[in-house]
Amino acid sequence: MLFTDRAEAGRRLAEALRPLAAENPVVLGLPRGGVPVAFEVARVLGTPLDVIVVRKLGVPSRPEVAFGALGEGGVRVISEDIVRRAGVTPARMAEVESAEEDELLRRARAFRGDRPRVPLAGRTAVVVDDGVATGATALAACDVVRGAGARRVVLAVPVAAPDAARRLREAVDELVCLDEPAGFAAVGEWYRDFGQTPDEEVVALLARAAVPESRGTGAGTEVEVEAGGVVLPGELTRAGDGHALVVFAHGSGSSRHSPRNRAVAAALNRAGLGTLLLDLLTGAEDGDRARVFDIGTLAGRLVDTVAWVRQRSPASVGLFGASTGAAAALRAAAEPGAGIGAVVSRGGRPDLAGPVLADVRAPTLLVVGGADGQVLDLNRRAQAELRCENRLEVVPGATHLFEEPGALDRVAALARDWFTTHLTTPGG
Repeated sequence: MLFTDRAEAGRRLAEALRPLAAENPVVLGLPRGGVPVAFEVARVLGTPLDVIVVRKLGVPSRPEVAFGALGEGGVRVISEDIVRRAGVTPARMAEVESAEEDELLRRARAFRGDRPRVPLAGRTAVVVDDGVATGATALAACDVVRGAGARRVVLAVPVAAPDAARRLREAVDELVCLDEPAGFAAVGEWYRDFGQTPDEEVVALLARAAVPESRGTGAGTEVEVEAGGVVLPGELTRAGDGHALVVFAHGSGSSRHSPRNRAVAAALNRAGLGTLLLDLLTGAEDGDRARVFDIGTLAGRLVDTVAWVRQRSPASVGLFGASTGAAAALRAAAEPGAGIGAVVSRGGRPDLAGPVLADVRAPTLLVVGGADGQVLDLNRRAQAELRCENRLEVVPGATHLFEEPGALDRVAALARDWFTTHLTTPGG
């Protein structure tokens, strides 16, 4: 079984876990990669989401091999067999444990902030990860929730190594695993997109789950948008006090479930901005590369989407585009009467908007990673053609997907400030 990304794996896993909804469980994601999966599970089941922080203890000479794990609450799981075979001395074990304990405490504070842990006493706890290779981290997490008083512990993962799954079934009350492939080598090989999950995405998802309504914004609802003669699926979070809404135009190979764009959308929601995460291609079109780069068609659908929003809300509308979606956003903003109040491009390809760049009147912010050399050069050339108010922001050290620590958080802050300035102020 191959998963598109962690969000899609979470939705599939949630369907298998639906019977647990009657138990009013707490869903606990293992950071970082397990949290996007857990977010989808909690959303579908309508249950609280929290994070369970554990740290693998790596063999000093081969850090990718875990000889155990540490969990919150002082839980310590050690594989004596691996310690013996790898020749890890007590002194080196103590060094590794000390360093990982410090990191565990740091991450717990960073992820939760001031929010307390969700109480587990007497409840069913569903521990979720994006996959299991050795099972050491998952085992530590399950021990932690037992120590916190959970009545029943369920481990849920999209994919697991068969040997690890067998061991874990003996340690938990129930294991829910969608696939245990005989040829398992690594978790990432069972995902098309297994990019790193930034800390900022974890924080955003936890905050979004903890506060589904912020400054008047409602929780996201599934919608269908008629645009360009087709029906496009989307997720709408209504505008709050700012009376402004941002439509997301995703890049090639991405969708409304993009974890990076969802993290940015959550930051906008917390600022009182509505969001519409939209797929500009239908399922049948998505595999056609010619469609993905048909900027004219994508832009036309964005224009129709803005009209669809305006028919239902008086909100000012902005566009957030990533990769090829940025080109579609700029081309849409160049259409006379499109009613687009501002544009933000993340790692975009504004050059693909062609000669219409000079016709864009909406204030435009171009955000590019400092280590994304080719795209940065394309953005500089495109900026020279813009005649509207515009700015180019370079995030130092960031690559194309902004996976580096702090990079995505910087993108979200820049987008938030740009949209609040140009969409929610008088005349914006």
